[in-house]
Amino acid sequence: MSQTRGRYDFCIGLVLAMSSSTFIGGSFILKKKGLLRLARKGSMRAGQGGHAYLKEWLWWAGLLSMGAGEVANFAAYAFAPATLVTPLGALSVLVSAILSSFFLNEKLNLHGKIGCLLSILGSTVMVIHAPQEEEVETLNEMSHKLGDPGFVVFATLVVIVSLILIFVVGPRHGQTNILVYITICSVIGALSVSCVKGLGIAIKELFAGKPVLKHPLSWILLLSLIVCVSTQINYLNRALDIFNTSIVTPIYYVIFTTSVLTCSAILFKEWQHMEADDIIGTFSGFLTIIVGIFLLHAFKDVNFTLANLPLSLRKDDRAANGTLLSTYDCFNHDEESSACLGEIQSTESLSARRNGSLSAF
Repeated sequence: MSQTRGRYDFCIGLVLAMSSSTFIGGSFILKKKGLLRLARKGSMRAGQGGHAYLKEWLWWAGLLSMGAGEVANFAAYAFAPATLVTPLGALSVLVSAILSSFFLNEKLNLHGKIGCLLSILGSTVMVIHAPQEEEVETLNEMSHKLGDPGFVVFATLVVIVSLILIFVVGPRHGQTNILVYITICSVIGALSVSCVKGLGIAIKELFAGKPVLKHPLSWILLLSLIVCVSTQINYLNRALDIFNTSIVTPIYYVIFTTSVLTCSAILFKEWQHMEADDIIGTFSGFLTIIVGIFLLHAFKDVNFTLANLPLSLRKDDRAANGTLLSTYDCFNHDEESSACLGEIQSTESLSARRNGSLSAF
């Protein structure tokens, strides 16, 4: 009976986690569509500090979709283990990338697809090898955790870095560097997750009949959550308004996941009893994430697909033999002879330069 119940809970958690990814991935598309409609109307764009999106129903549909996804994700943790639910959050990246190609005409090149896959794999490996968090049952225990010097230093650094990015770096580089606004969303998101965990404990105690509303920590957590979520929404909208959705979504997922894992490790002291294989797995996952982000960001403007790969290999083989096209091939095709001769001359000129011949000039 217990095995049947456990399998039933597992299936519910799996469905909830996949539904969460679908809702969250779709929310990026709905928000982007709303922002594009506003741009066509001539409204001040979110990337320039405008808030006209609050009057756009598509943006609100995206916000509701994201809210539904977060609720489903929160509920999934009650039925399925975290090692299943958290990695499945990466599916939102795939959902967003697929939907953006259909509804936003945004394309990912081959480098972007590989980078997206590596980011998902690295995040999954990192989560699988991350240690389990300590159980916190009461607000008093949570208050003790939040007052730990390590977490206080971490939270202070997050606030300082966020303020520098918002008031110093953002106005100068926010329109050109994709990492500025996404980093603000991600690091602030780590604090919002801590607030959500604390409020979850408060809700449990409230149902247990304890005087939670009289505890000052409940109101501090609620106020902090409102500020953090408002900041996240604002700067995520700016990033979506300026940059390609297929690029914003995976980078936001990777940095946000890394920030949350770091915050949880400091808050709940999860790293004290890690095995060697978990340490290796965590760092391997992190390095994989870095490679994925590099491929996504560095080659996003390169138009390269699988269809170009055989052609590139043929050109490399011909170049290795000293010429891109043989003279025989050229003169067998009269219509292309002039173009071929130009390529041959260019190749000979290049070879002469490599050999140090002055006649090439």
